[in-house]
Amino acid sequence: MARHLHEHTPAEAAAADACCGPAACCGPAAPAAPDAAAPNTFRIATMDCSVEESEIRRLAEPIAGIRGLHFRLPQRTLRIDGSDDAVQRALAAIRKAGFVPEPLAAAAPAGNAAGGEMHEHAATGHARLAAALALALAAEAVSFFAPDTTAWAGAGMAVAAVAIWLAGLETYAKGLTALRHGKLNINALMSVAVTGAFVIGQWPEAAMVMALYAIAELIEARAVDRARNAIKGLVGLAPDAAEVAQPDGGWRRIKASEIPIGAIARVKPGERVVLDGVVTRGHSSIDQAPVTGESIPADKEPGSPVFAGTINQNGELEFRVTALADDSTLARIIHAVEEAQGTRAPTQRFVDRFAAIYTPAVFALALAVAVLPPLLLGWPWLVAVYKALVLLVIACPCALVISTPVTVVSGLAAAARRGILIKGGAHLEHARLLKAVAFDKTGTLTEGKPRLVAFQAWRQADEDQARRWARSLALRSDHPVSISIAQGLEGEALPIDGFKALPGRGVEGVVDGRPMVLGNRRLITERGQADPALEAELAAHEAQGRTITLLADAHGALALFAVADTLRPSSVAAIAALRQLGVAPVMLTGDNPATALAVGREAGIDDARGGLLPDDKLSAIQDMRRRYGPTGMTGDGINDAPALAQADIGFAMGGAGTDTAMEAADVVIMNDQLGRVAETIRLSRRTHAVLWQNITLALGIKAVFFVLAVFGSATMWMAVFADMGASLLVVANGLRLLRGVPAPFRSP
Repeated sequence: MARHLHEHTPAEAAAADACCGPAACCGPAAPAAPDAAAPNTFRIATMDCSVEESEIRRLAEPIAGIRGLHFRLPQRTLRIDGSDDAVQRALAAIRKAGFVPEPLAAAAPAGNAAGGEMHEHAATGHARLAAALALALAAEAVSFFAPDTTAWAGAGMAVAAVAIWLAGLETYAKGLTALRHGKLNINALMSVAVTGAFVIGQWPEAAMVMALYAIAELIEARAVDRARNAIKGLVGLAPDAAEVAQPDGGWRRIKASEIPIGAIARVKPGERVVLDGVVTRGHSSIDQAPVTGESIPADKEPGSPVFAGTINQNGELEFRVTALADDSTLARIIHAVEEAQGTRAPTQRFVDRFAAIYTPAVFALALAVAVLPPLLLGWPWLVAVYKALVLLVIACPCALVISTPVTVVSGLAAAARRGILIKGGAHLEHARLLKAVAFDKTGTLTEGKPRLVAFQAWRQADEDQARRWARSLALRSDHPVSISIAQGLEGEALPIDGFKALPGRGVEGVVDGRPMVLGNRRLITERGQADPALEAELAAHEAQGRTITLLADAHGALALFAVADTLRPSSVAAIAALRQLGVAPVMLTGDNPATALAVGREAGIDDARGGLLPDDKLSAIQDMRRRYGPTGMTGDGINDAPALAQADIGFAMGGAGTDTAMEAADVVIMNDQLGRVAETIRLSRRTHAVLWQNITLALGIKAVFFVLAVFGSATMWMAVFADMGASLLVVANGLRLLRGVPAPFRSP
């Protein structure tokens, strides 16, 4: 999946400086188990947003000897690949910027300890903010009700100063660091604005503004945390231990991390499956919604796959473990979503670049308001400075910058909950542009497993006898078509004498004392038993994409059996959903053109192209681009890997346990439901709409209060409420995507 990781450009890294502080951006992320014992891995407690990631990347990437930086924002960890000297110089640069990287061994441990420590810090922070708000209210009360004396004024200023210190300690620390490095982020703006208000005598308002700002930041951080942690709940789905078979025939409960590949584990009704595996004994139904998004439980029997974190419902199962705990399908889903959350969508990069220009411009405007009106228009200096400070608070680009990552992460999480694994915000945004989607036939539109779909007795042969004879011969063959015939027929198998395989033609043997053959059209033609009526019947079946096998004795054909790879139950509805969205469906298959046309007609696809080799599919994708525009490709991720990579968006089917699909595609449909392709496009369109709703909302609110501030109708209180209100509104709007897409476009 390395090719899908987004590399930030220098321009993007520079744009990150314009963003608000970390709490406003992303909120606290609970530390989970990072890249365990990887060398040169550090935890940076204040790196909880992609903005900090960009800043650190800008500082460390140019250093000679640094080969790569690997961020995991939900865990707040950074792994630095490079020479020892380069790593030390990178750490020095990071520390100079005000971050404190701690070696992972020395950092707060994952799990319960880290969680307890974080809850303790959170409780302390809440108490501090509550005290700050109470003191800010006390400062306001002193200003309104106390006598206008020096003593009361001094007392009020002292109370206000303590409130500012309690609420704004972290803001001031980050703001001073930003100013020392020539950066204008929200912490710098708030530090300057609150300090200026205090100096010009607006100390009650300065205290209340800082307290309200800190509280709003906390509320906003909690809201943003919902989006970031929407998928993280999967971490706790897989149990910590399972019962594993022992050499002496007994069972022993073993930690999941210690269970090797090949071990036989047992899961009882009501329990969760601990690791990926294949059922070896038992029958049951399993709720696979956490991994595939399927609402209907899947039946399991020997040979069926099971996935970590899924729920066994009504029967005991034994299964052979096929993946270690940190390499299960569930673990790979979590890892892929975490990586996707760390990438920037195109709209997010645009907003960051805009904010990089916007913030300094507004700072310059505020400075002009503070200086020019008193000099040119005769305004009182205190009035002009106050208006400039209000502008600084309004100028915070927090709502603007936060609107994009929250929306994108919510979209990614909503997709993952539905069994759609999208490997980054860029793919989520670009899917809306698709004008055509190509589909492989076998295993994508169809089940990929041939089944007996038609039986017809010939020459007035007895149907029941013909079935028994054909099944008896088919059971002795290992050819896929024979297996399909045997599985599709019922009845007791009869003994066969002189059984013999006829390579490329079929099989022969003596059944009930009669020599018979079960073979293809070529065998019957060679035997001279293909009369015109039979030829016409065979042609009719073959026009429908069916493979015909015939049962014949010495006198001629007795019965014909049609085998076909049937459409998935969801294919017709999925193609119809794409057409509703204005997306053209096309089928690309290596099967013969007649079969391609037949399956295409059944699925509702007009443009069905058969007889294509992998290189031909690449050419077809390029042709579709010229004809339709941006083109997607849907396949099984193995034979179709080149076309998946060539397409603008690659959709891989059968992602559960398929490494090739995970690597080659941009989107993995974990539950093989073709309807998820249309659902992805619909979600992409909704995400794009919400992104621009948020941008318009953030800029519109600021524009209104800019005008109010210039004309003296806005106070610092109003500025804080406007800025934080806009931030909370865009966060709430972005979180709406967690509900997914409208029902008409959902798959069954």
